Amino acid sequence: MTNAWTVGRSAAAAVLALPVLLMGCSSGSESGSGEEGGDGGQGPQTVALGIIPIIDVAPVYLGIEQGFFEEQQIELDLSAGQGGAAIVPGVASGSIDIGFGNNLSLVVAASSGLPLQVICSAVDSTGDPAVDPFTIVTADPAITRPADLAGKTVATNTINAIGDSVVSASVRADGGDPDTINFVELPFPNMAAAVLAGDVDAAWLVEPFVTLAAQQGIRVLTTPLNDFTDVQIEVSTYFTSTQFATENADVVERFTTAMEQSLTFAQENPDAVRAVLPTYLDITPELAAQVRLPEWNTEVSEETFEVFTDLAETQGLLDGEVDLDSLLAPVR
Repeated sequence: MTNAWTVGRSAAAAVLALPVLLMGCSSGSESGSGEEGGDGGQGPQTVALGIIPIIDVAPVYLGIEQGFFEEQQIELDLSAGQGGAAIVPGVASGSIDIGFGNNLSLVVAASSGLPLQVICSAVDSTGDPAVDPFTIVTADPAITRPADLAGKTVATNTINAIGDSVVSASVRADGGDPDTINFVELPFPNMAAAVLAGDVDAAWLVEPFVTLAAQQGIRVLTTPLNDFTDVQIEVSTYFTSTQFATENADVVERFTTAMEQSLTFAQENPDAVRAVLPTYLDITPELAAQVRLPEWNTEVSEETFEVFTDLAETQGLLDGEVDLDSLLAPVR
């Protein structure tokens, strides 16, 4: 099995990479349609997979390590994007075959008429405010509750996406006015420094950066996904274009099989997750042992898509109706 699989050892560099920049991490066949699958005797099918270099995608690396993708004759060509909102255009244009992205961005894309389809679950919130890895952080002692963020400057990795939307929802649920928040866009690796310098008052932050920030005296203010809904939120899924799904149905099925095996393995083997993190993120094994882990399961949460559709409408992000029947057709 080929071992050239990492997006890069530097999370800061990887997260800034262009979303459609393919990293040349595999060899053999070209990606996309036109290649025969594992039963065609032509060798592995290369799939261009767009991900974000964060803990959430650990199952991808575990699946490669455990041979799940190799068993399905799938070879992954990984590329890095700053957020799901950046990966969506690459999938829609065909530059990326399959993408990892947050479900709010997929709802917004569907409202614009982009022909996308969810094919597999990716990562879930834990539903536990004490350990959830999807956070709002701050170093300002005067900020003690979400409503205190009204009138403040808050960093998020992408604007008009899941970060600023759930921060706004958290503030709104706490009785504050989210319309007064000044959101600024920063890569996750840069947020702690911006908070400490006072350039921003708070940040929407995920692991491993939450734990890194805590080591610098930055604290978790709240876990916003638990503030505005009782639904245990499925944060992200893997998705593709309708065209790719139609023209490469066997490839999608085999990718999904391998991915679901990988998700199950990750959920059942947290020590293996922590062991694989330093292989694709620029973190030490000691830090990997401390980070908050999300949950991984194989069930796509339709409730989450309904929650995010309502939230996107409240945020004024929708361009039209959201056809969840089409978006979720492959997983129903």
